[in-house]
Amino acid sequence: MSSDLLVELLQTLDGPQHRYAELDQYASGKQKLAYLSPEARIALPALNRIVSNIPGLAVTSLAERLRVTGFKGADVWADWVANDLDQMGTILHREALTFGDAYAIVWARQDGSPLVTVESPQQVAVIRDPATREIESAVKRWRSKTETFAVVYTRDRIEHWKARTAGTASSGFELVEVIEHPLQVVPVVSFCNAARILGCGRSEIEDLVPLVDGLNSTLAGLAVAQEFTARPRRWATGIELIEVPKLDGNNVPVLDGDGQPVMETVNPIPEGNRAMLSENDQAKFGQLPGADLKGYEAASRIWLQQIMAVSALPAHMVGITTENPSSSEAIRASESALTARAEQRQAVFGRSWEQVARLMVAIRDGVDVASVNVSVLWRDPSSTSVAAEADAVTKLVQAGILSRSGALRRLGYAEDEIARESASRTSEEQNESPMGIFYGRQATEAGNAATAALNNREAA
Repeated sequence: MSSDLLVELLQTLDGPQHRYAELDQYASGKQKLAYLSPEARIALPALNRIVSNIPGLAVTSLAERLRVTGFKGADVWADWVANDLDQMGTILHREALTFGDAYAIVWARQDGSPLVTVESPQQVAVIRDPATREIESAVKRWRSKTETFAVVYTRDRIEHWKARTAGTASSGFELVEVIEHPLQVVPVVSFCNAARILGCGRSEIEDLVPLVDGLNSTLAGLAVAQEFTARPRRWATGIELIEVPKLDGNNVPVLDGDGQPVMETVNPIPEGNRAMLSENDQAKFGQLPGADLKGYEAASRIWLQQIMAVSALPAHMVGITTENPSSSEAIRASESALTARAEQRQAVFGRSWEQVARLMVAIRDGVDVASVNVSVLWRDPSSTSVAAEADAVTKLVQAGILSRSGALRRLGYAEDEIARESASRTSEEQNESPMGIFYGRQATEAGNAATAALNNREAA
């Protein structure tokens, strides 16, 4: 028998699934055309796949600027890399930007080291305290071909539930196992893409849906016009149509009920002929001009301008080739709105990553979660060339504002890379010191003497 908490959590999980399915279609470019006339559907039955995946571009453009480069205050980077979060973190950001929510579950492996998994809101849901907005309980549900599994997380215990059918109702679960834990917090961290205090996280795609539908409708109209009216059409008068036998798929004449061939009327001048000839001196030939498609281009540009205003995407990212920036400074200026949005997402997701780090340290060292003081470090989200960024960092180091490790961190180096570079530089400085040069010279001379002695022995 399912518990009341499990039933409430599963209802919370099932509530937004229809919305998530729609957002997933738009994020992957698989949505159907929202505006398509019946005539256009008849003309081009396969037209439903003409979509411009601007929502996927908007999510990717933000996610690729959200890269965690380290933590300050606690040694968690080795565990971070061991859980592949340097790679999976980007996927979690993309999930949160797409659906408005994503989650990380922190637990322990058999050897006691922390285990972190990134989760989709299609499988995980949480219930928050309305007063503090902290997570009070959480659930993860997944299915196999024959069974359904659910795990309930609370502040002091973890419950494993199982149902013997796939897609079962919440009342069909049976309790399998209960694990007590001393964390006193729910080991599930929410990555809420929040723009306001109340309510769930908001997807980056939601505001783009009506605009993308309008753009795709324009592109569909362009495809229909290109197929039927864009090409010039020839016309002729004073020519009689001819009748030819109708043929089946095997080029055999089709017969009617009386055994006579069925005739069909065709154009006497085939479409592929380059020259049109007629023996009738009254025949006239001409050509109708193709439709002007500039209206579709102007309409597409209007839709794209609205999309740029909502998504903060610069013109050169959405395909307006006449707006390409000519220098790195121009690129930085054109992407300033996107950079500001990425910095805001860093502030929102940074709190969640810091909570993940606290849980990792608490599980590894057996300390209180609240006692861990840690802050996350992000890579600079502004888009610029490597040379320009290196030049700016070099000036900061020369002015004494940044240290060498801070400069490497500013350039996007991870903590383990910074440690290796520091060790290599220390080794090089020791080798370049007077004592290092002296001992290096002594070692070289000793090696040369040993080689000469060995050669003399072989010659003797």
